[in-house]
Amino acid sequence: MARGKQKEQAREKAQKQAENKPGGKSQLGARAAGLQLKCPVCKAKHPKETIPPESDFQ
Repeated sequence: MARGKQKEQAREKAQKQAENKPGGKSQLGARAAGLQLKCPVCKAKHPKETIPPESDFQ
């Protein structure tokens, strides 16, 4: 029955570690920073160049 006790101890240890671990971080900031518009003319992303105004595409 040693395995049963080890299993219980391992479960308790994992539960304590899960309580101490920070979680629930929001990724909205990273998503907004990574949001890149596609150029309607060439359909490519221009991450380093400024995107021209929409009036130029019409």
